[in-house]
Amino acid sequence: MFIGAKRKYPFSPYAFDMNYIILDLEFNAAFSKHRHRFVNEIIEFGAVKCDEQLNIIDTFSELVNPQISKKLNTHVSALTHITIDELKQSNSTFSHVMSKFRKFLGDGILMTWSNSDILVLLENYRYFYGNDKLMFLKYYVNLQKYCERALGYSDRARQMGLSACAEALGLKFEDNTLHRAYNDAELTAECFKALYDEELLKDFIFECNDDFYRRVSFKNYNICDLRDPLVDRREMFFNCDRCGKRALRRSKWRLKNKSFRAEFRCLRCRRDFEGRITFKKYYDSVAIIKKIVDLSDKEKRYETNKALP
Repeated sequence: MFIGAKRKYPFSPYAFDMNYIILDLEFNAAFSKHRHRFVNEIIEFGAVKCDEQLNIIDTFSELVNPQISKKLNTHVSALTHITIDELKQSNSTFSHVMSKFRKFLGDGILMTWSNSDILVLLENYRYFYGNDKLMFLKYYVNLQKYCERALGYSDRARQMGLSACAEALGLKFEDNTLHRAYNDAELTAECFKALYDEELLKDFIFECNDDFYRRVSFKNYNICDLRDPLVDRREMFFNCDRCGKRALRRSKWRLKNKSFRAEFRCLRCRRDFEGRITFKKYYDSVAIIKKIVDLSDKEKRYETNKALP
């Protein structure tokens, strides 16, 4: 449910002071011998608290002494420059840091860049507490989705990264400061402030009820069966990207790399191309992604790859 649908709630969060807490996490792929599977174990919390004017009024930065694995993935170490010795010296377990963060969050709206951090937080909470829900969490915003909408970003095949958003807004940052939790949280706050729109924001604030947990835990997937009722056959056409005229399909649809493909010809341009269409299922929608590949370019790439030793 959206907070913006005020008639469904006895109050509006805008009727009183509301803080925004922007959280970023760093985590390590750790193998749990107890659970016989990998867990994204949190190793660092970083957050900023903003008031209604989006001024930073408090900060939170804590390293977490890992309990599942005493080794750090080399990629994580290289990306974050965090060492296992630093984590051990912190002497704070996930439970200790989580208790501190709950107090820091209070009744504020939790925000993260994409939903990956909220999923990792849920994963750790489930592992250490055995609870599938963050009972202390009231409201949540995916700032990646919010910023994409605010910027008019419409590339459904690729989500916008934090650094790309900051660059689009002309915000200055050092590459070597990214991938540390507090620095990323602060940069996310700057992007949010630069794109703040109260009315737009209402569409992205979710109450953390059962529907929210179903939504955030839903695993998006590509539909790979043409007989699936979610495949809209009315969308399986292509217009020539040069003249705009409807192209003629010349082959049957086939599935490759999770996209349906067929050969088309534009009679006006006398041009052949391959049309590719992907149907991606989200919690409450199906995204349709289309791409045109010129057959001559495709053949050139094939010949080049064939010639490689």
